[in-house]
Amino acid sequence: MPRKYIDCREVPSESNCTIAISGDSEKELLEAAVQHAVAVHKHQDTPALRKMIRSAMKDGTPPLAAPARTA
Repeated sequence: MPRKYIDCREVPSESNCTIAISGDSEKELLEAAVQHAVAVHKHQDTPALRKMIRSAMKDGTPPLAAPARTA
């Protein structure tokens, strides 16, 4: 399985978070991203949050430059 990542820079937020998290397994990445979302962004750990995080995961590693945000 390829390395996966999720990048907060791709999601507009009030805090303008610049964290990107990567892992070798989807399960490991999901758990780390959920912990970040709850602790930093004050989300509730719900099935909907986990589904949203899974859908935002990408193969590879995060780019060095911030990705373009969509409105």
